[in-house]
Order: sequence, then structure tokens, then C-alpha cells
Amino acid sequence: MKKLRIELVKSGIDRPARQKRTLVALGLKKMHRVRIVDASPQMVGMIDSVKHLLSIEEV
Repeated sequence: MKKLRIELVKSGIDRPARQKRTLVALGLKKMHRVRIVDASPQMVGMIDSVKHLLSIEEV
């Protein structure tokens, strides 16, 4: 399965609560933290909803 490297590059401050909860569900609580996740349909959907706050690379 493909892996994605995601990094929080913009703050979740002044964002809707739904986007903040999505960031926490992805494991991104602080700026410039990096997570490597599987590219399952559920994860891709969450990443798409907050992609304007993330840096995304395929690993």
C-alpha cells in the first residue's frame, strides 16, 4: 500500500472546529510535525479536507 508523508505547515488557529478535529485525527497537533500514513481511502479523504494546511509527499 502507498504511504504518504504529511506535515502541518499552516496553523489550525482560526479554522472551523471540523478542520481542527481532522488535524488531531491525523495526529498533527503541532506545527511542522510529520506523520507517515497509509494512503487508504479514509486517510486520503481526511487529507483532502485539510490539504490547504498540509505539505503532502508520496513515500
